[in-house]
Amino acid sequence: MQLVPKTKLAPELDPILEKIILDVGGMKCAGCVNAVERQLTQHPGVKSACVNLATEVAVVESETGAVDADALAQRLTAVGFPAQPRKPNGTVAGEISTLPDPAERQRREMRSSFRQLAIAAILLLLSGSGHFGNLGSSMLPVLNNIWFHCGLATVALLIPGRPIIVDGWLGWRRNAPNMNTLVGLGTLTAYIASLVALLFPKMGWECFFDEPVMMLGFILLGRTLEQQARGRAAAAFRKLLALQPQVARLIANPEKGGMGSSSVEIPAEQVRVGEWVQVLPGDKIPVDGEVVVGKTTVDESMLTGESVPVIKQPGDMVTGGTLNQSGAIAIQTTRTGSDTTLARIVALVEAAQTRKAPVQKLADTVAGYFTYGVLTASVLTFVFWYFFGTHIWVDVSMSGGMEMMGHATHEAPHSPLLISLKLAIAVMVVACPCALGLATPTAILVGTAMGAERGLLIKGGDVLEKVHKLNTVVFDKTGTLTTGNPIVTDCLLIGEMGSGEGGAPSGDKGEWGVGSKEPHSPLLSTDAINRVCTYSLIQLAAAVESGTYHPLAKAIQQEAQQQQLSIPEAVDFHTEPGLGVSAVVEGKIVLLGNWDWLSWHGIAINETAQKVAQDLATDGKTVVCVAVGGALAGLIAVSDTLRPDAQSTIDKLRQMGLRVMLLSGDRQEAANAIAKQLGLDSADVIAGVPPAKKAAAIQALQLEGTRRQGDKGTKKTPNSLLRTDAINRVSTHSVVAMVGDGINDAPALSQADVGIALHSGTDVAMETAEIVLMRDRLNDVVESIQLSRATFNKIRQNLFWAFAYNTLGIPLAAGVLFPSLGFVLNPSGAAALMAFSSVSVVTNSILLRRLAHHL
Repeated sequence: MQLVPKTKLAPELDPILEKIILDVGGMKCAGCVNAVERQLTQHPGVKSACVNLATEVAVVESETGAVDADALAQRLTAVGFPAQPRKPNGTVAGEISTLPDPAERQRREMRSSFRQLAIAAILLLLSGSGHFGNLGSSMLPVLNNIWFHCGLATVALLIPGRPIIVDGWLGWRRNAPNMNTLVGLGTLTAYIASLVALLFPKMGWECFFDEPVMMLGFILLGRTLEQQARGRAAAAFRKLLALQPQVARLIANPEKGGMGSSSVEIPAEQVRVGEWVQVLPGDKIPVDGEVVVGKTTVDESMLTGESVPVIKQPGDMVTGGTLNQSGAIAIQTTRTGSDTTLARIVALVEAAQTRKAPVQKLADTVAGYFTYGVLTASVLTFVFWYFFGTHIWVDVSMSGGMEMMGHATHEAPHSPLLISLKLAIAVMVVACPCALGLATPTAILVGTAMGAERGLLIKGGDVLEKVHKLNTVVFDKTGTLTTGNPIVTDCLLIGEMGSGEGGAPSGDKGEWGVGSKEPHSPLLSTDAINRVCTYSLIQLAAAVESGTYHPLAKAIQQEAQQQQLSIPEAVDFHTEPGLGVSAVVEGKIVLLGNWDWLSWHGIAINETAQKVAQDLATDGKTVVCVAVGGALAGLIAVSDTLRPDAQSTIDKLRQMGLRVMLLSGDRQEAANAIAKQLGLDSADVIAGVPPAKKAAAIQALQLEGTRRQGDKGTKKTPNSLLRTDAINRVSTHSVVAMVGDGINDAPALSQADVGIALHSGTDVAMETAEIVLMRDRLNDVVESIQLSRATFNKIRQNLFWAFAYNTLGIPLAAGVLFPSLGFVLNPSGAAALMAFSSVSVVTNSILLRRLAHHL
C-alpha cells in the first residue's frame, strides 16, 4: 500500500538517514544541552541532533555511513561531555565493553553525590555554629574562630565544590558556560572577598566565609534530591528495559526429538529466525515466535496491561518478554533482537523521550543565551549598586543574615563595594537554567513510560502538544468501532423467488445461504439465474474472495465453511481496494463489490434491487453485490457488531468537548445506522470513502475547521467536503485525530494531526501512527488522550514555574525591593532557592503518576 506522506518531496532527493544514539554524561542544565546539540550539529554529515537532559541521551540523524558514531562520542568527550555510542544487544561475540553501563554510571554518580553531600552537610553544620555566638564558643571555642571558618570554606571549595568549579571553568574555556560556571564564579567571588577582608582587616570589609559553604551545601542538596527524583521518573522506563530476556534455551535438533531434545542455554540475542526455543513454566519468553509444541498460559500484562493470562497452543504467536506460566512449550523463532515487539516498544518509548514539544523551543532559545544573560545581569547589578544605588540610598545596609559572627577586630560598616558584590553574587547563584532544561524532558519521561506500562505508546512531546489542541476525533468503522469479525446475515438470489421459479424457498440455507429475503418481482432474467444454479451464491462469492484478505471476505468464506460447501476453483484475481474484487470461476467472470464497482464494469442495476440493498443498508448491514457473466446475480448482506466499549468511548470523548465523527467506505445508509446506535448526528458521518481517498477526507476536515452553528444541519459527503466554497467559509483549522486499525487506514493516519492506531499486529501501525494502542480496547483512545493532556499540562506548569522563578528570582536577588522594603536575597538564600526550583520541577513531573489511579 502506498502511504501518503505529509510532506511531498521528490523521492530521488530523499537521502537514506540513520539514527545514532549516544549516552552523554556531564550535562547539568539547559545550557549544557544546547552546547551538546551545537557540537553534534557542527560535525560534518550530521543532519539533526536532539538531546534529552533527563535521560542523558542524544539522538543524531545522519546520512547512512556518513558519520562515525565513535568520532561523535570522542568529539563530545573532548569538550567535557563523556559520551559513548549506544551498543545494540547483539554485540559481536567476544566483544567486551570497557565503558560503564548508563545505569551503573547513574548509580556511581548517586553514590558520589551522597558522599559530597555528607561532607558539605558537616561543613555547613560547623560553619553555621558560628552564628550561635557565645553558645558555640562555650561548647567549643574553636567554632567561633574566624580562621577556623576560613579553613572550612577552603575545604568546602577543595572537596565537595571542586567538581563544580572545575566543570564551570571547562565550560567557560570551551565558550559554553553553564550553571556550574555561575555557581563556581559566585562561590569563588565570595571566598576571595572574605579572604581579602581577613588578610587586610583595615579595609573595613566583613568576612562571610559561611556563604560559600552554605551555597555549596544547598546546591549539592538540591542536586542529590534532583537526581533521586529523576531516578524515580525514569523507573518505569528502566522497568520496561528489565523485561528484555537475557537467556534462551535453544533446542539443538528439533527435527529428531522435538521438545524432548536436549537444550542449551545461550544469550537471547544469539537466537536466529527459524530456530526452536524451549520455554519452561516461570520463564520469560526470549523471542517472538510461534508455538509448535505444547500448551500453556502466558501473562501478557507487560504488553497489554491485562492481568488475565492468555491460553497459547500450537499455531498461536507469542511475544518476547511475556511470562510463561503453566506449561512447557517449544516455539519457532519469528523475530529476534531489535525486531521483537518488546525491543521496538522500548525503541519507540526512548525515541519519544527525545522528541521535543514545540512549546519547549522558547526554553531552548532562552537556554542558549541564559548564562551569558545572567553574567551580564550580575555585572550590571554590581555597576548599578556600586556607582549609583549606594549613593542614592545611603542608609541601606546588608546586616543580620549577611554578618557571619561578631569579631570586634574585623567589625566595620558595610562598604558599597561589599553590598554591590554580594548582590552580584546572589544574581549569579539564584539563576537556574537547570529548571528550564528539565521542564519538558522529565514530564515526557514520566508520561511516555506510564503509557508504555498501560499499553499506550505515545511517540513524543510534539504529539502531546497536538493532542492538547485536538478538537475532532474521526473513527474508522470496520475493525475500529466494530469488532472486525462480520458475519453473513442475508444471501439473496435475485429472481422470482416468491413463485419458486429458478430459486430456493426463503430461508433454504442449503442452496442460497442464510436468511433469504423474498422480493415481490423478478429482478433478473432467467438466463442469468441459470448461470448461478450450478453453485450457490455463497460458493461463488467464497471462490472469488479466496484471492483477497478483507473482513468481508473472511465472513463469506466462514459462511461457506459453516455450511460445509465446496469452493470452486477461481483464477485471474483482481482487487480494487474500497470497490471490489473479480475472478474467473468455471469460465465465467464473477464480480463482488459495491454499486460503483458494478457500474464501472457496465452492469445495470434496476430500481428494485437498489431498494432491497437500501433496506439492508438501513439496518446497518454492508451489502455485497454479486454479478456473474455481466449480469447481477444476487446480494449478500454482512453485519459487523459494535465493540462493547464503543458507546462509552464515544460518550466520554464528547464529554471532553471533542467532536466525534465516523468515516467509512460503506454506503451512507449503513454508516448512518451505526452512527444512530452511537448517538452521532448524520452530519458527523462521512460515508462512501474508499481507502485511497480517506487521507483526502481527513485533509478536507483539517482545512474545513470547526463546524459553525449554521452548518450543523449540513450532511457531509466526500464531494461536499472537498468543495472550495465549504472550505472558504470557515477561517479556523481543525486539529484532527484519526483512529484506525493501521491496515487500510495508513494514509489517513499519516495525514491526520494525530494518528491513533489499534495495534493489530501490523508493522504499519507502529510506523504511521503517533499513538499506538497495544491493547485491543477502544477505551484506550480516551485514556491516551487523557494521559497526553495531563502530560502536556505538566510541561506547561514546569515551563511556567521555570520562567516565573527566574523572572522573579533574578530581580529580587538584584535588590529591586532592597530600598523600599529592605528585602534582599543573600547568596546562601539564593542558592537554596535555586536548588528548590529544579527539585520542584522534577517532583511536579513525578506527581503525574497519580493520574494512573484515575485512568
